[in-house]
Amino acid sequence: MRQASGQIVVDTSRQGLVEVTDRVVRWVAPQKIDTGLLTIFCRHTSASLLIQENAARAVRGDIEDYFARIAPESDAYAHDDEGPDDMPAHLRTALTQVQLSIPLAGGQLVLGTWQGVYLFEHRRRPHRRTLALHLIGD
Repeated sequence: MRQASGQIVVDTSRQGLVEVTDRVVRWVAPQKIDTGLLTIFCRHTSASLLIQENAARAVRGDIEDYFARIAPESDAYAHDDEGPDDMPAHLRTALTQVQLSIPLAGGQLVLGTWQGVYLFEHRRRPHRRTLALHLIGD
């Protein structure tokens, strides 16, 4: 059994889904692990992770619009230390996830044909987000 750990840094420019599949694949490849499990962990409380369709751009837009409706910006929140998008960002993170586990087989992520890995930025202004990666296997 072998393991590897590392991180990737994702610069975001706005709220929304940022596909990171290719960056994750580029990190996995040189680890030379054929079969195992990859854990991706987002080290933030106002961004999250999703596995979602990566073919139709409308899917991403619909997801972004949905979260804007269920956790809208509002002056009704007590927590607004960093502006009106602060608390909605925390709520959106709470409703999604900060950790993904993806199997590895034949040295490849076992994702479906139309699946991609996304960082979901919940803040309006640009951020630098760190994703911790841990791969274990043979």
